[in-house]
Order: sequence, then structure tokens, then C-alpha cells
Amino acid sequence: MADLYLVLLHHPTVDKNGAIVTTALTNMDIHDIARSARTFGVKRFYVAHPVKALRVLAAKIMEHWDTGYGSTYNVTRKDALSLVALEQDLDSTILSLELETGMRPRLVMTSARSGSERTTFADLRQQLSERSDPHLLVLGTGWGLSPEVTARADVFLEPIRGVADYNHLSVRSAAAIILDRLRGSR
Repeated sequence: MADLYLVLLHHPTVDKNGAIVTTALTNMDIHDIARSARTFGVKRFYVAHPVKALRVLAAKIMEHWDTGYGSTYNVTRKDALSLVALEQDLDSTILSLELETGMRPRLVMTSARSGSERTTFADLRQQLSERSDPHLLVLGTGWGLSPEVTARADVFLEPIRGVADYNHLSVRSAAAIILDRLRGSR
């Protein structure tokens, strides 16, 4: 089975008007996505943010759970957060993953928007079971990944569809659903 990696990308993303922006880093995204990643066997969860001060903040959050009071208060969170690595952008994430695995990962883009040539969850799940090369699941914040990022896709995953006409999940909720669909027991 292919190893699955995950990156939460904060730039370049788009805002509700389609402008390219850098989104804020949130404590809950780091915690909750790390917990989902650990649950579903993700090898590493990268948090990519171009602002050094926010990467330092993320490192302080992680330090609290690794060696601070949180490390003894909640050992399972410490275990989940051990998967987290901080990077500056998608390129530095890919380089880090290549150094770890010796291979370029297949880039799996996500979006809440529909589009042509999307891979179904079932098809990607099958591909993951048949391939051995690492796959990097790319999640965006704000109103999604920029066109320059999505253009790099090796695989473009279908959106999560609910039963209502509302489709704006938090990224941490989307991550949990996607990971369950790709790696959950069936």
C-alpha cells in the first residue's frame, strides 16, 4: 500500500472573491488534523505556512504537547502531534518528503468545488492499495487552493458532497472525512 502524507497549505490560497491570500494558522487545525492523521495511518502531517512567526507559533504549540505540561496531561495528543512537521510552502514540503522517502510524491489535490476529471474516493482508495509510491494529500485553507497549486495535481480528488446545497466544511472536518474514505476499514 502506498504511504499517505498530508499537507495543510496556507499559501497560495484564495479568498471568497478569488484573490490570492495567505490564511491564518489555527491551533485546532493542527491538533485535530494530527489526530485524524494518526488514526488513519498517515506517515507525516505537514503544516506549510510562509510566515516565519506563525511557524514559530506552531512550533510552540507542538512543544507544549511534546515536552511541556501537555506531554503528561494528554499522551495521545503527544503521539498524534509527533506526526507534524512544519514547512514553508508546497515545494519545501515536497523536498522534505523526497528526502524522507527517496521518491517524488504523487500530488493529490482537494477542493470543495466540482470540476472535470476528478478522481473518486473509491478510485483513489484502489490506487493507494495497488501503488507503492508516496502520495501527498494537499488540503487548502480559506476558500481553497489557488489555481497555480491545483494545476500541479497528479490526482484531483472529487469534493465531499453532503445532502444539502451548503458545502463549506472546516478543513479539519474535511480531512477526517477524506481520510476515512481513503483509509478507513470497510
